[in-house]
Amino acid sequence: MFQELLDRAVQNLEKGLPFVLYSKPNSDQLNALFQSDERLNYVEDFKETGFVFAPFNTLYKSILLRGDEVFTANIEYGSFQLNDVVENGATLISEKSNYKKIISKALKEIEQGTIEKVVLSRKIEVQVTDDPLLLFQRILKNYSTAFRYIWYHPKVGIWLGATPEILLKSSGQQFTTMSLAGTQSSLEFEKPQWTDKELKEQHVVTDYIINALKTVVLSVNQEETETIKAGKLWHLRTKLNGTFAPNTFGEVLTAIHPTPAVCGIPLKAAERFIRENESYDRTFYTGFLGELNFISDVPRNKNRRNQENSAYRSVLKSSELFVNLRCMQVYDNKVDIYVGGGITKGSDPEREWQETVSKSSTMRSVLSHK
Repeated sequence: MFQELLDRAVQNLEKGLPFVLYSKPNSDQLNALFQSDERLNYVEDFKETGFVFAPFNTLYKSILLRGDEVFTANIEYGSFQLNDVVENGATLISEKSNYKKIISKALKEIEQGTIEKVVLSRKIEVQVTDDPLLLFQRILKNYSTAFRYIWYHPKVGIWLGATPEILLKSSGQQFTTMSLAGTQSSLEFEKPQWTDKELKEQHVVTDYIINALKTVVLSVNQEETETIKAGKLWHLRTKLNGTFAPNTFGEVLTAIHPTPAVCGIPLKAAERFIRENESYDRTFYTGFLGELNFISDVPRNKNRRNQENSAYRSVLKSSELFVNLRCMQVYDNKVDIYVGGGITKGSDPEREWQETVSKSSTMRSVLSHK
């Protein structure tokens, strides 16, 4: 069944019909949604059901891929190994110089008090020869702790990724979200020593999300900050959970996207700086994607010994949305890989550059180069 879903995805590509294949973190199940026409459907109020693909810029509408046909299958992992990352020296020097100039400009605005934090990103163009479904299988094999996907619409293009960050997860009126700010390269199995800058950045992001949520939810609780590993990178993560009122999921989502982890603080000032200084349109990078208002049956009786009331079940709507990080857009003979990092007071341009290089290896290592 797994190979049949891959073959069906190839057929949809050839016919120009939308689809998405994806697997959730630490899952061996592949989920597939196929849309039967090429219509570009948009989300109006986040009460729709389907697979949502949302841009970074909230002025643009989110795309809804309909599940006209829905399938699941157990993933069959092949021997797909990661490749060594090959750098283009001349291009790298130019990109590094430009990126560090923007960082220095951001640090001046931070010093002046215009912004407290801004997330700056860059786009890396790489020539490739691989089939998109082959790239996806490499991603499935090597990044099992991430949300892995390949998404296609003929009017938008092909996107692939392996993101470690949940934006918003809900079941009924219960929700979970997180702040994910600090990043360091992994050293074997040793957890990193976090600097005061990284710990402060994580604290600022967490507080911002909590304050944004308080205006639209009934309750919000904060868990202990933890260190997690995603691919070859370590991150600081703080989980938040709580309850929202009926029919207000869209308001909760709007309140937290984009988060300071992908934009900055204050939000409007950071958005302005990004718009004026990044040399490209992020489109769906640092947007979000995932299941929107899927229906799930939940048994009301949790006592396995008492089966008398087992027939009574609750039907809940559940959503599971992820920030679109560690991703790339695929063209005929090249891919665009997107990476970025948070700039705050005390940021070092050279270190910030190196962080983006480390982050880019997640996608670059699944490529075969010309």
